[in-house]
Amino acid sequence: MSDEIYMRRCIDLALKGIREVAPNPMVGCVIVHKGKIIGEGYHETYGKAHAEVNAINQVSDKELLKQAKLYVSLEPCTHKGKTKPCTDLILKHEIPEVIIGVKDPNPKVSGKGIEKLKKAGVKVKVKVLEDLCFEVNKRFFTFFQKQRPYVILKWAQTRDGYLDKIRDDEEQKINWISAPETQTIVHKWRSEEQSILVGRNTIINDNPSLTVREYGGKNPIRIVIDSQLQISGSLNIYSEEAPTLVFNRVKNEKTNNIEYIKINETSTKNILDELYKRGIQSVFVEGGSRTLQYFIIDNAWDEARVIVGQNTFSEGYKAPVINRIPIHSRTFGKDIIHYFKRR
Repeated sequence: MSDEIYMRRCIDLALKGIREVAPNPMVGCVIVHKGKIIGEGYHETYGKAHAEVNAINQVSDKELLKQAKLYVSLEPCTHKGKTKPCTDLILKHEIPEVIIGVKDPNPKVSGKGIEKLKKAGVKVKVKVLEDLCFEVNKRFFTFFQKQRPYVILKWAQTRDGYLDKIRDDEEQKINWISAPETQTIVHKWRSEEQSILVGRNTIINDNPSLTVREYGGKNPIRIVIDSQLQISGSLNIYSEEAPTLVFNRVKNEKTNNIEYIKINETSTKNILDELYKRGIQSVFVEGGSRTLQYFIIDNAWDEARVIVGQNTFSEGYKAPVINRIPIHSRTFGKDIIHYFKRR
């Protein structure tokens, strides 16, 4: 079997950690002896054993490791953090060959793991399915290479291009556009990101919880842009279900799970800079129209997921516009989902 086949298995394993390992990268590892997989593992939980450790632990006869190949989707670490360096474990078991998907962008590792293994006499091959391995950890790579979180825009619009009706009555219910089954996949998307961001009007109009109650998993950190602190403290965004960051121009203050962050201007750059300082690697921007458009105009986004429902409004608040062709579209229930990438 080719190196690419074993690396694809590493990628499949890595993706199992998508909701549990952030801010660490997702990593999968496969150990092969004479064409047979004898151990495999992935990084399952932040702060716990890395993929290489779990794969090696699965090998019952450790003597076989001296004649085995170790495949791993991301360069093995060389520094001690919450766990010991994986390169040390590889060398301890005298594994003679290591095949790596992509080099780690973290300055603490970048190239050092490869160099350490080579100096110890290990045969090292790099860049096997490199693009796919990069894609698995696009959030992690963006964080280190662009010094900002990976930004995903999401909205639902009608067939005639509206986000919402104009509401005269504050008690008026949400004007749902997407079907119930599509709302479930949105909660799945939320569970895959570290944070979720909306503007003031979305909170006032819809009173969302911004949780993953329809899917399961960790609730993302909630981020609100409220320059003059006009949002009522009784709304769902202030519940104890998840931490909430409120970007404003009035005060710095922290009370329980709510933190007010004062910045001179609530621009996309200032917000992303602050999130980067806090180690947040991804942000899911759900609205409203003005907030989404700011991210588009500032080129401060990486992906967009646009849900098109079957209903029409004829008038109301227009949906944002991305002047490019979707890289992929699919039907989900009664809705259509368009996927865009900026690069």
